[in-house]
Amino acid sequence: MNINKHHILFFYMLLMISGTALSQARHIRKADVAYSNYGYLNALSVYLKVVERGYESQELFSKIANSYYFNAKYDEALIWYEKIFKLKDHQPEAEILLRYAQSLKATGLVEKSEAYYDKYVELSRKKLEGKKLTAKDYLALIESNSDRYEIKRLEGTNTDNTEFGKTVFNRKLFFASNRANGAFFNRRSSWDGMSFLNLYQVEINDENEVIGEPGLLAGDINGMYHESSPVITRDGKTMYFTRSNNNPKWKDNDEHLKIYRAHFGDGKWTNIEDLSINNDAYSTAHPALNTLGTTLYFTSDRPGGYGQSDIYMASIDENGEIGEAKNLGSKINTPGKETFPFVSDTNELYFSSDGHFGLGGLDIFYIKIEDSGFQNLLNLGKPINSYADDFDFGINSETQKGFFSSNRSQSISSDDNNLSALGKPNQFINDNIYSLKELKPIVDPYKAKINGHVTDIENGGPITNAMIKVFKEDGEIYDSTYTNNKGYYEIETDSYSVYRLRASKENYDTHEEVSVADKTVQTIDFNLRRNRLKLAPGVDIAKTLNIQNIFFDFDKSDITDAAKIKLEKLIVVLEDYSDLKINIRSHTDSRGSDAYNLALSKRRAVSTKAYLVKKGIESERLVANGFGEIQLTNHCSNGVTCNEENHLRNRRSEFVVAN
Repeated sequence: MNINKHHILFFYMLLMISGTALSQARHIRKADVAYSNYGYLNALSVYLKVVERGYESQELFSKIANSYYFNAKYDEALIWYEKIFKLKDHQPEAEILLRYAQSLKATGLVEKSEAYYDKYVELSRKKLEGKKLTAKDYLALIESNSDRYEIKRLEGTNTDNTEFGKTVFNRKLFFASNRANGAFFNRRSSWDGMSFLNLYQVEINDENEVIGEPGLLAGDINGMYHESSPVITRDGKTMYFTRSNNNPKWKDNDEHLKIYRAHFGDGKWTNIEDLSINNDAYSTAHPALNTLGTTLYFTSDRPGGYGQSDIYMASIDENGEIGEAKNLGSKINTPGKETFPFVSDTNELYFSSDGHFGLGGLDIFYIKIEDSGFQNLLNLGKPINSYADDFDFGINSETQKGFFSSNRSQSISSDDNNLSALGKPNQFINDNIYSLKELKPIVDPYKAKINGHVTDIENGGPITNAMIKVFKEDGEIYDSTYTNNKGYYEIETDSYSVYRLRASKENYDTHEEVSVADKTVQTIDFNLRRNRLKLAPGVDIAKTLNIQNIFFDFDKSDITDAAKIKLEKLIVVLEDYSDLKINIRSHTDSRGSDAYNLALSKRRAVSTKAYLVKKGIESERLVANGFGEIQLTNHCSNGVTCNEENHLRNRRSEFVVAN
């Protein structure tokens, strides 16, 4: 194909022109970027350089100390906080005292830390310690969750002997009892001299009323000693239960218990297994299962616990293998006795304890299990709990019906007062089973909320995605969250505790505040100052470096010693960025005549420029202007009554990056 050579030449020239134009456009864009973006101002770097030049102030030292503190460099933070205290014009600040005390504590100087913490409390009138609850407080909390249940002694099952149990499967209640079985030889326990417990079942209706006769479980499940606390998997094929230690070497010692596993087939419970979590030297008892049957909860007095007996958990894999026993921790377990766990379909743990504050012997407690851990521990209140031992609680989350057991006297109704409070002895009987119906959900009286906004101190705008960390009294993180697109955050807390809240965001100074106790809702706002910003035209450096208020003596334009320290920050920036040009803008408030204020502001701007030039900054890089009162930042114009704080906002100096 023939191509006209003129066309080729034209096409070639077009490519050349286009390439040259594109190249020139790139150079122009690059020049524009260089012209409009000198780099980034790092406030901390500026403060350090000002200090290196021999300048001292509380603001300089605080800025540096806080940067180390918030980065957990407590040794370095201590050095700079102590420099603050040595300043002649040092002004005590509560937040500085608190951070210094925290740094001392973190570095092991506990006694000195306590002394400075006391100074912080005296100055701020705040404490990091929450409210220490008294017996009266606990009784009030218990009362707040009382009268939530309707209870009835279960007729047709209880005898003068011992009965307890709460497991329901296929409209049958499974329970333990030591009622006479008609045997010629009735073995008795060394614990109490009573007959050994066996496992029974009885048919019930939808109202949890007995409609049949109790009968012993068929199969190998009932032996020569105690059996109790059965729990059945959802498919009905497996039962975990408590039995006296069946090891022949320990057969005369029925005080130790073990958890066994039985399997259902042909109408019988057989194939009894001893579990790996058991040990002949201590007890493992009272099993409970989570909804999926993947976690086993139980009671044990094994070594390494918190008290007489603790609640533990262990995983169950798909092959039925039991994992390592894990203690549920000090939020659940106490130096006393924790026992008879139950986990509902909605992941709520119920258990009995005499170690937590209660109404009598064993009280039944509730705690919600979340992915983040356990929530607040709550006493179920009356009538579930009484002066007596109340235990073995279980409930169906859908019907809100269930059972529990108690050794309270039959002659005393569930809502009667404790007889000992009336000067009469309390009465006890052998354990009985009660049916229960929950009338209203449990309320967590500990729950509170802290909320607020995080804003930019320069313009008042919201700061989105700022992190809010909440620290407990011991310094551990309680929770954390982020602000939304309106700069708002909200976090659930404990109303009786005190927290340190920390707001942080990249390119901003971090800030902390302390909450107060005994408030169900409180608002804590944060105003953060930028510590790193782009040096582009129109940016006011004074706001980030906190130098907007350059004070002059009355009716004068001479630079004071205090102003010199502030201006040194600007000098550092101008030296670091040799091409940077600045517009110096001085403003006054509205008091005085317009003409006088305009002239005064011009003299002050010129005086500021002269000082910078004297310090080595080229004159052509600086433009000085005075605006008097014509650019007020608020409503405080002529004739308007304003307080000193509002007038102060107008008496400002600006150092704006020039075009």
